[in-house]
Amino acid sequence: MTDTRIPPPYTGDERSMLNNWLEWHRGTLAVKCEGLTDEQLRLRSAPPSALSLLGLVRHMAHVERVWFRRVLNGEDIPKLWDKDRDNDADFKEVDTASVKEAFATWEEEIELARAISAAKPLDAAGDRNGEDCTHRWILVHMIEEYARHNGHADLLRERIDGVTGE
Repeated sequence: MTDTRIPPPYTGDERSMLNNWLEWHRGTLAVKCEGLTDEQLRLRSAPPSALSLLGLVRHMAHVERVWFRRVLNGEDIPKLWDKDRDNDADFKEVDTASVKEAFATWEEEIELARAISAAKPLDAAGDRNGEDCTHRWILVHMIEEYARHNGHADLLRERIDGVTGE
């Protein structure tokens, strides 16, 4: 696998640290998916779980969209993957989902999130269910969200082909 991630530095200001850790974790999910076939990306963890690498990519595209575009930027845009109908559609409906579309959507949402994040101070607040939610909180949450799901991705990848690593 090609790993082009840049490890987060040990020193820096708060914004740089948050951004570098988020980029590290975004890159980690990409590394975990690299070099696999569509069928391998769709492979479920273990019954009854619907968890798959493709599902994680679809989920993280949705999460990027919700936290940066809907919450922080106040955009009135629909959820991805028909999640209004089924909140777990991103995970459950991977058997016929387009791998190319999922990765393109994830990458697009990351680029949009980066642009929104770069334009907002850390103390900027968006609305989350009627409560203020700061940009800082969103960045910390995104790091946590990716870190948790990258743990899932580690196990999924090891099950598929034995590849391990951070």
